[in-house]
Amino acid sequence: MNSKYKLKIEGNNPKRFIKDLIKEKISIYNMETYDKESIIIVDDIGYNYIKKKKTSYKITIIEEYGTIKYKNILKKYYIFIIFILVGIILLKILSNMIFDIKIEHSKSEIRNIIKQDLEEYGIKKYKFKVSYKEKEEIKRKILRKEINKIEWLEIESIGTKYIVKVEERIKNDVKKNTEPQNIIAKKNAMILDISATHGEVRKKKYDYVEKGEVLISGIITRDEKPMTKVRAEGKVFGEVWYKVNIDLPKHYKREKETGKNTKRLELQLFDKNIFLLPTKYKNYKLERTPLISNKIIPISLNYTNIKETIVTDKKYNNDNVDKEAIKIGINKLKHKLGKNDTIIDKKVLKKLEKKSRIELEIFYKVKEDITESVSIKDIDLEKIKEGEENDSNQ
Repeated sequence: MNSKYKLKIEGNNPKRFIKDLIKEKISIYNMETYDKESIIIVDDIGYNYIKKKKTSYKITIIEEYGTIKYKNILKKYYIFIIFILVGIILLKILSNMIFDIKIEHSKSEIRNIIKQDLEEYGIKKYKFKVSYKEKEEIKRKILRKEINKIEWLEIESIGTKYIVKVEERIKNDVKKNTEPQNIIAKKNAMILDISATHGEVRKKKYDYVEKGEVLISGIITRDEKPMTKVRAEGKVFGEVWYKVNIDLPKHYKREKETGKNTKRLELQLFDKNIFLLPTKYKNYKLERTPLISNKIIPISLNYTNIKETIVTDKKYNNDNVDKEAIKIGINKLKHKLGKNDTIIDKKVLKKLEKKSRIELEIFYKVKEDITESVSIKDIDLEKIKEGEENDSNQ
């Protein structure tokens, strides 16, 4: 590409200068003439001639075209361009390096075995990633080497990180159930915590699930295709919702025994009763066994069992009924919940006041164990694969 220069010639009668150039057979590709200045475009030969020519005219470069333009840009920005090129090269190098290896398994023993094997076969931090063919060969070598410990292995490359998924081989043990299974939701819920020791986690925190949905699958997949079956194991807690209806009288009175009691001799005279030794109970029930009595005179000596009681005497209205109703609702729920389940929120949804009673509907959020298992021993993986292949061919 030839270089060209757009020049501004300033001075007295610049047309005369241009005529001199034409006489010298200098190529002029464009020309604009005015009283005190002219603008022309010349090539390398013309520009070099003008530079050497002694003249009183002021010559200024307005614009450059072709090779010279790019040469000057390179000269001006060469440091910046070098940095850009070095950055691209570094980025290419770094994007093909391994900066993190995550081995997904609950047992540190298995993680350490896989880590050592990967390093032995060339997969380690700050090394270049291996090709797909090499990666598959490394998988086969590890599975052959750890045949007694590893059931299944997958190495997935994501960016500059390798994610290694591994399933431990379960040895036959009559004491341990190894039948393949899924972990499913036993109730409709929103997942709060999910952890798996075996299997493929299918749901994540804050997912809404329905009863029967698979949470941790015992069918291990690769590229969304079923590969093998294992016994999925883990624990899932979800937010479960309950509505409890409470019906309270406006005036509530109840006497309840505490289980504490004491025995005293009691003299019962007409409508009075006198204990030979005082009792410390404020509220109590009496269970009398007469020792001496007289049918004519209302007097008797009794051997009395004094049972301590707690008397609840409350009056409810729209302003004070919520707290008590929520408490009663919690006691009702406890019979349905496991020892690890906890109530995390509660709210009165509806409240209806009648003549002598108040009816309430209370909403509870419970963090509840929703883990349930279901056998998958009868599932035929080959049929599933065939069905998927047929669907993709249609």
